[in-house]
Amino acid sequence: MPPMGLKTCFGLWPVVLIASFVALAPKVSPAQPATGPQIVTDDVALFFRVYDAAGGHPSAEQLDRDYLGPGSPGLHSFAKARNVTGARIADAVEKRPEIYTEARRCTRVLPAVKTRLTAAFAKLARLYPEARFPPVTLVIGRGRPVGITNTDGVFMGLEALCSADFMNPNLEDRFVYNIAHEYGHVQQDTALNDLSPGDPGATVLAMSLMEGGGEFTAELIAGDIGNYQHKAWTKGHEAEIEAAFVRDEDSTDLSHWMYNGPGDAAYPGDLGYWVGYRIVKSYYEHAADKHQALLDIYHLTDPKAFLAKSGWRPAA
Repeated sequence: MPPMGLKTCFGLWPVVLIASFVALAPKVSPAQPATGPQIVTDDVALFFRVYDAAGGHPSAEQLDRDYLGPGSPGLHSFAKARNVTGARIADAVEKRPEIYTEARRCTRVLPAVKTRLTAAFAKLARLYPEARFPPVTLVIGRGRPVGITNTDGVFMGLEALCSADFMNPNLEDRFVYNIAHEYGHVQQDTALNDLSPGDPGATVLAMSLMEGGGEFTAELIAGDIGNYQHKAWTKGHEAEIEAAFVRDEDSTDLSHWMYNGPGDAAYPGDLGYWVGYRIVKSYYEHAADKHQALLDIYHLTDPKAFLAKSGWRPAA
């Protein structure tokens, strides 16, 4: 489980989604989205210089000295939060070399990703003037997680997201929607953020609404959800999935709904993300005052009351 002060949305090793919910700090200073989001990619270039100089087999010492040591403050924050060391990266490179060789293809989409995020962040600022815009730092890690959010900003493991082929097959879309998802978590400033799996209040409903808020934000400002696979994998099974969700919504056993993915088309995982998104979207669509709806979504304190007011009903 990630340490307090950190939200991990996607952790892959080999390909497993995990998450925790903690206080996302109002301390993050708002940025001006009109100038474009600050997206730091220097660490990716630095990694590949070290990687290439070592013929694709960098040692722990080389990674510590030439990559992690001189890396950006964002890389240092990411490494501390997720225990990323030269030894652990070197081990990952040897065990899964393909994710590092393939990661280069994702560097090519980053300029277009930044352009699209500029527009998405500007839309968020228009819809929700209270929004915070911390920097996004792209790094190379140990194969997981895909993304984390803490008080220093949003961090995306390029090699992890690039290898998450169960997600959107369009790499540009995959980066845009998942970073936009993280920005949903940045805006969340609720008591629910203090919950971790196993806590008394960490019910299937509460945790699903938290992740559903991230998914809804991605669709609202960027055009689609991060967990692209859920659309196809749930098609034709909506009624049975949502009836099961209602039965389990008060349970603190998250094993059937959260952090058990991605699964596959026959047995999809992390369906709490999908149902939570549908509930949050219903709340927004039924609200006469859309700004107030966003305030309610990002400051959610009572999951049951939110559900009752959302207008959501299980699919028939």
